[in-house]
Amino acid sequence: MAVDQSAKVRFREKFGYGVGDLASALYINFFNFFLLYYFVDLAGLAPAAVGLMLFLTKLMDAVTDPVMGIVSDRTRTRWGRYRPYLLWGAVPLGVTGALIFAAPELSKTGLLVWAYVTYALTMIAFTVVFVPYSGLLGAISPSARERTSVAAYRMVFSALATVAVGALGTTMVREISQGDESYGIMVTMFCIAGVAVFSIWWTFATTTERVPAAKENGNIKGDLAVLIRTPDWIAVAIAAMLVPVAIAARAGTGLFFFKYVVGDDGTPVFLFFDRVALFFTALAVGQVTGVVSGNLLQRRFEKAHLLVVAGTIKVSSIFLFYLVPLDSVWLQTATQLLVGLGFGVMMVLAYSMFTDIAEYLEWKSGRQMTALVISASIFAIKTGVAVGGAVPAFLLGMSGFTAGAEQSESAVAGINIAFALVPAVVIIPAGLAMLFYKLDHGTIAKIERELASRRAAIT
Repeated sequence: MAVDQSAKVRFREKFGYGVGDLASALYINFFNFFLLYYFVDLAGLAPAAVGLMLFLTKLMDAVTDPVMGIVSDRTRTRWGRYRPYLLWGAVPLGVTGALIFAAPELSKTGLLVWAYVTYALTMIAFTVVFVPYSGLLGAISPSARERTSVAAYRMVFSALATVAVGALGTTMVREISQGDESYGIMVTMFCIAGVAVFSIWWTFATTTERVPAAKENGNIKGDLAVLIRTPDWIAVAIAAMLVPVAIAARAGTGLFFFKYVVGDDGTPVFLFFDRVALFFTALAVGQVTGVVSGNLLQRRFEKAHLLVVAGTIKVSSIFLFYLVPLDSVWLQTATQLLVGLGFGVMMVLAYSMFTDIAEYLEWKSGRQMTALVISASIFAIKTGVAVGGAVPAFLLGMSGFTAGAEQSESAVAGINIAFALVPAVVIIPAGLAMLFYKLDHGTIAKIERELASRRAAIT
C-alpha cells in the first residue's frame, strides 16, 4: 500500500520521536557535567589524560559514524531502515553507559584503562542508536516544515534532559552521596541508563518511516564524494561542530567554576537548587524557549539568518555573564538563560538543515543518503562536544590545577578561559560559515515538489 506523502505527522508521533532524544541528551549532559569532574577531581587522574581520552574517541567516531550511516541507509526490514537499530541498540547503550561510573577499586593506570574502554564502548553503542535515530527524522516526513516541527520536539526533550540533569541529577548526586560523591554519581547514572533504554524503545514503538526507500543506493565512494563537495553541508557541519564546543566547554568547567572560582559549597539558594543546579536549569529553560521560538520564526525567516542572530545572542550573553559579579546569583541566572535561548534556536535549525541537505542531495544526484548526511553531521556535533570537553581538561592541566586545593591565580585564569573565553570565541566562525548556506525557502519548496513526484512513482 502506498504511503501518503502529504500526510501530517501526528502529535503522538512527534512526541514519541522527541522522547528518544531524552536518552541522548541525558547521556551527553551527564557526561558534560560529571565526567571530567569524576575522573579528575574525585579520582585524581591527570586532566590531560582524560582530555586525550575524549579526543581519541572522536577519531574513532570519524569511522564509526559514517559507517553506521551507510549501513542504516542500506538496511531493509519490516520495521524500516532506521527504526530496527533503536530496538536492538537500546540495552547495550544502557549497560555501557552505566559501567563508566561503576569502576571497581583500581590503580590510576587501571582506572584510566577502565575509562577508555567503557567510554569507547558507550560511544560505539551511542552511534549504533543515534545515527539511525537522526536518520529517521529524514524519513518521518517528506515535508521540510513537518521535519522542522518534529526536530523541535526533539530539542524540547533535549532541553528537558538538561533540566533533569542540572536540577534533579545534581540534587540526586548530592542527596545520595552522603559524603561519597563517586557513589552518588554512579547511582544517578544507573537511573539515567534505565530511562534511556525506555525512551529509545518508546520512539521505536510510536514512529513511522514515510519516505520510501530507494530500491538500491549508489556506491559508497560516490555518496561520500557528493557529500564532501556540497558547500551547504560543509557550512552547517562547521556550525554544528563549533556550537557544541561552546556549550560543552562551559558545562565541563561549570562545577570547577562554582567550586573554585565562586567558592560555592553546594548550599541551596532557591528551593532545593544550589548555584550549579540553577545555572544548568537556566540554560535548559532558555533552550526550550529558543527551540519554540526557532521553530516559529523559521516559517517567516531564512534559517541561516536566524542562526547568525541566535549566535550573536549567545556570544553576547557569555561575555555578559563573565562581567557579572560572582555573588549576583539572579543576574547570572538571567544571562545564562539568554545563552540557552541562543543555543536552542541554533540547534533546532541545525537539525532541520541536515534533513534539508539530504533532500537536496537526493534531488540533485538521485542518491538517497539521509543517514550518511546526518551521521556525518552528527560526527561534527560529537567532535564539538569532545573538543569542548577536552579543551577545559588541557587548560586545567596547563594552568596548574590541583584537585581539592586552593587554586593559584593561573589555575583560576585557566578555569575562566575555558568557562567564558573559549565558548564565546568559537561561535563567531560558526556564524560566518552560514554565508555559504544557500538553501532558502523557495529552493526547498521546489525540491519537495519534484521529490514528491518521484516518490509517488516509486510507491
